[in-house]
Amino acid sequence: MQPHHRSAFAVSLVVLSLVALAIAQSAVGTIRGTVKNAGGIGLPAVEVRLSRSGMGDRATLTDEKGNFSFLRLEAGRYSARAALAGFQATVLTVDVTAGKTSTLSFTLRAGRTESATAIEEPAAGAIAAPLPGSPFAGVAGGLVGGAGGGAFLGGALTGPHPPGQFNTEAYDKIDDNQWTAVAARPLSTFSIDVDTASYANVRRFLNQGQLPPKDAVRIEELINYFRYDYPPPHDGQPFAVTTALAACPWNARHHLALIGLQARRFDTGTAPPRNLVFLMDVSGSMMTPQKLPLVKASLAMLAPNLTAKDRVAIVVYAGAAGLVLPSTSGADTQTIVDSLVRLEAGGSTDGAAGLLLAYRVAQQHFIKDGVNRVVLATDGDFNVGVTNQGDLTRLIEEKRQSGITLSVLGFGMGNLKDSTMEKLADKGNGNYAYIDSLAEAQKVLVEEAGGTFVMVAKDVKLQIEFNPQRIAAYRLIGYENRVLQDQDFNNDRKDAGDMGAGHSVTALYELVPAGEPIDIPGVDALKYQQPRPLAAAAQQDEALTVRLRYKRPDGDTSALIGAAVPDRLSMTPSLGFAAAVAEFGMLLRDSEHKGTSSFPGAAELARTFKGVDPHGHRAELIRLIEAAAGVRLLAR
Repeated sequence: MQPHHRSAFAVSLVVLSLVALAIAQSAVGTIRGTVKNAGGIGLPAVEVRLSRSGMGDRATLTDEKGNFSFLRLEAGRYSARAALAGFQATVLTVDVTAGKTSTLSFTLRAGRTESATAIEEPAAGAIAAPLPGSPFAGVAGGLVGGAGGGAFLGGALTGPHPPGQFNTEAYDKIDDNQWTAVAARPLSTFSIDVDTASYANVRRFLNQGQLPPKDAVRIEELINYFRYDYPPPHDGQPFAVTTALAACPWNARHHLALIGLQARRFDTGTAPPRNLVFLMDVSGSMMTPQKLPLVKASLAMLAPNLTAKDRVAIVVYAGAAGLVLPSTSGADTQTIVDSLVRLEAGGSTDGAAGLLLAYRVAQQHFIKDGVNRVVLATDGDFNVGVTNQGDLTRLIEEKRQSGITLSVLGFGMGNLKDSTMEKLADKGNGNYAYIDSLAEAQKVLVEEAGGTFVMVAKDVKLQIEFNPQRIAAYRLIGYENRVLQDQDFNNDRKDAGDMGAGHSVTALYELVPAGEPIDIPGVDALKYQQPRPLAAAAQQDEALTVRLRYKRPDGDTSALIGAAVPDRLSMTPSLGFAAAVAEFGMLLRDSEHKGTSSFPGAAELARTFKGVDPHGHRAELIRLIEAAAGVRLLAR
């Protein structure tokens, strides 16, 4: 066998040796093949599933060059299916001859993956047929492991969610931030947010030719999906603050203010060791190609980027929870990938049981001064055990006190519980990303692994004081569910957002300059108080002052950073591009504050300030804006 085949995402030699005696009397053959895109480039981490009448399925993942293999197959005719999110699944038929090697060549073309058909499940409590050539027997909700680890013993099967039958996606209602008069309330206080899930979810809807639900569009997450050209921090600070002020593109009488934070980066050599526990939902609702197969492919993509100083464990849950990979060296890529290949979906969803086990495993291998994080991969559909958001978030809040954080990776469609996943990541001092393709997995788990897994500051809060001599009113764009009371800024017991290594955070305010009219309902004159005179500082050439509080990852006391923003207009590239994203979000939400925004205007603004785009993310935004314009026309 060639070296690259030995490293392929396939059943290990150990497994083959365990079943050698059982099949020694059979005449066997081999299938080898490749999976490529329409341009002839090999596709990694594609799930290839082999079926034959009267035989349980076998599955593998392609290697980094798109190669795969199935060994020791009985002679006969097989059906092979290659599937990858974002591509049309392809099925080929192949004949296996004893003593021969058959070859398959798949070409996957971009397009919507068809919905999976319902799969007949064994009766409740029954044991499914084991994979041929494997000591791993299927049980309710997953597979039990032999060598090297724990067993996953699922609960009674309830059957899969019938794909496409009902849409039970859940989003919290968003009410746009309204205008506030500076004279009445000169302070605006909010927690940062580094989540990016909303952008990828919006992209998923638009790629399917649909407009997203308004409440699925969190404008701050659209803006923060992108990285901006902010200077790095210095003087030992975990991040640097950048500000800008310019004319507002969608209202010529208004101004637009940018506040940007850039966290310091780590390279591979200086990054702290990581103790990661991947908590994978393998319940019946995860059966479709956009869910568990994409979860497995995403984590297989991450595996080669882990190092010997990292530790990785895999916990799964359905009707119950179990450990399928004990804490293992990050350098043992093959063992990690083999654990992923064996997993199948089925059963109900006891997410709380999985969380408790994952936290316990993380605590057992806790790394002092390292990264200790549970990474939950799910559609968020918890339907047994502890299921309500309040109890789940209280569980997460309790566990974060031990120094173990929680990030959430959302997958799939139809029953996506966006509101639950966002709350869990928020309370777990982690981040929430939505994975709709391997390209997004590459961005979140490889390109931005530092920000996803390594925290540099926690409980980061911003408080903006507006100068009434310069600004009459303000409106924070996005961050509706992150707004804090002004007194929370100095309260170190108040939880807030956290920043990972290399992350940037961008906030935009739309401003009404002093002297411009603004229609804000007033209040009656006060009986017991009179307006206080302005301080001398109000006469300075300052539009606003930014104050920021944060704690070190292991600290309990916050530090303060401040910066004044001159009242001088200059459209910077970062502000210009962020403004284009904000316009896009307001149009998708049909916001009452969108002013003269239009999809063509937003696309042109994004093109003007696209700048350097090494991964093509900004070019993709322009395509999505243009797609949204077309979908909106069709929807009328």
